[in-house]
Order: sequence, then structure tokens, then C-alpha cells
Amino acid sequence: MTGIIEKFRDRLAEHEALPQMVVLGIVSGLAASLLIVAFRWLIETPLLLAFGDNVDNFESLSPLMRFMLPFSGALLLGLVLTFLDRKHHAVSVAHVLDRLHNYQGKIPASNMVLQFFGGVLALVTGHSLGREGPSIHLGAGISSLLGQYFKLPNNSLRTLVACGSAAGIAASFNTPMAGVIFAMEVILMEYTIVGFIPVILASVLGAAISQLVFGADYSFVVVQSQPNIVTELPYLVFSGLVFAVVAAAFIRLHLLCMAHQHRPTLLRYSIIGLLTGGVAVALPEILGGGYDTLNLAMSERLDLQLLVWIVVAKLIVTAVATGLGMIGGLIGPTLMIGGCLGAILGLLGNSLASGASDPGFYVSLGMVAMMGAVLNAPLAALVAILELSRSPEIIFPAMLLVVVACLGVQTVFSYRGIFVEQLRVRGHDLFAEPGKAFLRRVGVRSVMNRSLHVADAEVTLAAAENIIASGAIWLVIEDENAYRLLATADLARNLEQLETDEQEQAGPESPAAEKSIDLLSMPAFHFDLALVDSLASLHEASEAIRSAGAEALLVIESVGYTESRPVGVLSRETLANYTGM
Repeated sequence: MTGIIEKFRDRLAEHEALPQMVVLGIVSGLAASLLIVAFRWLIETPLLLAFGDNVDNFESLSPLMRFMLPFSGALLLGLVLTFLDRKHHAVSVAHVLDRLHNYQGKIPASNMVLQFFGGVLALVTGHSLGREGPSIHLGAGISSLLGQYFKLPNNSLRTLVACGSAAGIAASFNTPMAGVIFAMEVILMEYTIVGFIPVILASVLGAAISQLVFGADYSFVVVQSQPNIVTELPYLVFSGLVFAVVAAAFIRLHLLCMAHQHRPTLLRYSIIGLLTGGVAVALPEILGGGYDTLNLAMSERLDLQLLVWIVVAKLIVTAVATGLGMIGGLIGPTLMIGGCLGAILGLLGNSLASGASDPGFYVSLGMVAMMGAVLNAPLAALVAILELSRSPEIIFPAMLLVVVACLGVQTVFSYRGIFVEQLRVRGHDLFAEPGKAFLRRVGVRSVMNRSLHVADAEVTLAAAENIIASGAIWLVIEDENAYRLLATADLARNLEQLETDEQEQAGPESPAAEKSIDLLSMPAFHFDLALVDSLASLHEASEAIRSAGAEALLVIESVGYTESRPVGVLSRETLANYTGM
């Protein structure tokens, strides 16, 4: 069994290991789906008991309850977090990106636990947040933990994280294709054939298991309409610019609030509770995911003034809450903000031209534009609305609108998506080294030279001859809990020279087999050595050899909690030839 697992790990370390990746996609998809189903069930069960079939019906609460519910939830979360180490506070999509791009995809379990229970409490108490962000974190986290438990190579953890993220989106939105695109576009930030297939499997499993438990109903009643595209092109471009401004305002306010995350946790959460509860007294539509409000906007049952107030209030409350560190997602709220803003633009367009498309149709377009512009994920937003609407007619106007909105946010306001901007504020630039992605897809196990022999610093002539006879290319010397490296060819050359010297001095007799040789003092090229774990990717290997200024890497495999053994050698020349550095 151990041999099978070792072969599986070795195969995963290679650049193209499709069958093994498919297995990972299935396993991670199942694990992520089950966890997210449990997460959704814990959120929806108390809301169903309180509100009946409409889990977002916070409008039915009294003004006092509309204030006390989010305030008490924020206060309780703030108290709990006060006693937790700040390193456990990082949650949601930005945390996943940080761990993927800076920690080889190793997501800690403690942050997941906080995301799970903290997310449930925040959403049940009506905060202006969504369940999609937490679902992505939970799906990616459980998949990463599976990879860490089975000690899979770090390059395969990237695929596991993407699979879990896709399953999270699919299980939350019931949109499997959007889950795939989101995982590739936002999480991995690249498209590869080897990556697509396991992610697709995980996303399909996420949607299937979610439908088995919660049914196949969609959260939104998307209006199907035949738009007047040609005559509305100028207005669509104008609408795209409006969405660019609003999306940039949301990102800007969120980042401004992030600058205050160093302040006491209880203070920040109290402010979130007071703001959310205070606004909800007058405008209960901002509570929860707001999908019921979106459905009202699509059916044109909200007037223009109320829609304006909802957009402004939802934007401020969500940006402040997420910026100050509230546990929860922002994808759902951006859909509501975009949908209500689309309804406003649709009503204005109809007042300007009687033959314009239905305002409800602009709600769908607004959801695409806002989600795509805020997340810098235009393709994921397009696919999501296509799956939700089941109407191909929406694609052309949605493409135009989301392209204008995304270009405006990136070129005019220089934002590359809210998650990337969050990490940039924290000192991580995901676009600083574009070559990282390729190196992270390959593990050192697939490149290292396994032809090595481990020996003590002092060996007999007989042992030295056995080392040479073994055919090992590299000789690893253990010296006081440290390792030294030299080529076995140097040992062979020294033995030949020793035999020649002995014959010249003592005649034709061969030197005694018991005579010892000090390998450390032997004339040879001793490589400056750095250590790298056998689970590491080529990116980690290149960073290790560069930072140490070494000529070679010794690949170490853990065999216990405190013990390890050399399993391969990776020279600077080999690494440079393989990666083209």
C-alpha cells in the first residue's frame, strides 16, 4: 500500500498527471460538497423556521428586532474573536488566494473552523453578507487538508484548492460551470487542460449533491426578454461606465475600512453591528443576501426612490462590514447592488425610450456587470448569469456591459479586482512574478535525480568500492546532523589515485580493504547544499536555491515526526535547464 501511495505522489509531481488529478477532483468535490451542504443547512434551517419559505424575509421583523439581531450577532462574534489569536481571523476568498500563492496551498484548519461557525452566526443574524465567499473558503480548505493529510506534492495542492473552490460556488449558486470558470479565473488565475477536468468534476459533484439536498430551484427569478440590442448599444455603454464607477467606489470604501483592521476586534464588530442594525431599522432590504429584493426588482415591484436608497445603503454597509473584517462573503451583496442598480438604469432607460428593454432585464445585466467588475471575473459572471437565466439572448448585451465595466475599473481606477487589492494592501502582489504559475504546477519529485548513496563521513576502502559499484551518481555525506554532497565520480577518481600511489610506494599489493577514507577531506568538489522538502514545487525549489546561493538541492522526505531521509538531488544546472531560468 505504501508503494502505491508513493507512486501516486511521484506521478502527481509531474506536469501532466491527468488520471491522478481526476481522482483528486472526485475526492475533493465530494468532501467540499458535503461540508458546504452542512454549512448551508445550518444557515437555512433556523431562517426557514423563522420566516417560512422565504429565508431572506428579514423585512417581516419589527424595527427593534431588525436592530438587535445584527447588533447582537456582531457583538457575540467580536467577543469570541477577542480571545482568539489574530492569525486565525483570516477567512474567505482573499485568505484562500494568500495561502495558495504564498503558502503552497496549505490552508489551516483553525481558520476554516472560524469561517464555518462564524459565517453561520453572521448570516443567521442577518448581516449584509453572502454565503458564497465562505463556501469557497470551506471547499478549498477541506480539499487542501485532504492533500496535506496524505502528504501530496505541493503542486497538486493547487488543483485541490481549485476543485474545492469550484465545488463551493456550484453548491452555493447551483451553477457548476460558473464554479469552474471562477476557480480558473479568480483562484488559479490561469487556464490549463489538465486543470480543467478535475475542477469540472468537483464542480458537477458540488451542484449535484446540493440539488439532492436543497432541490434544483434557483435563488433568482430571472426575467427572460428579447432586448433591443442595436438601438440600446450607446445606453449599454453608458450603463457599463456607471457600473465601473459604482464598483470602484465599493472597492475603495472597502480598502479604506481595511486600513482600520488593526484596531480592537470588539470595537470594529460593535461598529459593524451598530451600522447594520441602524440602517436596517429604516431599510430592512439590506439585511441578508437580499435575493428576495432582487426578485422584486426583476418583477418591477420596487419604485425608483427605494431602489436608489437600497443601492447606496447596501454598498456602504457591505463595504464597511467586510472591510472591517466581518466574517462572510461579498459576492452575494455585489449581485444585489448590481441588480438594483440595473433596475434603476432600466427604469431610466424606459423613461427615455418607450421601446427599451424591460427594467427587469437590466437587473440581470447589472448583476453580471457588478460581479464581474468588483471581482475582476467577467467570464465567471457571464457564465453564472447564463446558467441562472437559461437564456442565451442575455449573453451579447451582458458581454458588452461587463467588458466596459471591467475596463473602467482597471484602466480608470487601476483596480485589479477586490481580492487582489486586498492582498496588495497586505503586501502581496500576485502579478509580480508571472512565471510562478508554471513552476508551481511541477513538483520536485518529477525532476530530482534519485541516483544517490548516503554514507558516513568516514568509510573503509571496501565500502567506498561498494558505493562506486552501486552506480549512484551522487554521494550524500551525513556529518553531525548535516548533509554534504559530492559526485560519486570524484570518489572513484580518488580511489584510482590512491591505488596508484599505494602501488608506487609499496609495490603491486593493493591497499588494505579496512583502510579508512575521510570523505570530507578528500580532494573533490563539495557542493554548497540547501534542503528542500520532497513535496515542494519547482517554484519553491528555485526560491530555496536562489536564497541560499547553493549549487544543489538535497530533497528530503519526512519518515516520522522528527526524522527525515534524503531521496533525491536537484542541481542548479538541472533546475535551470528544466525551467529555462
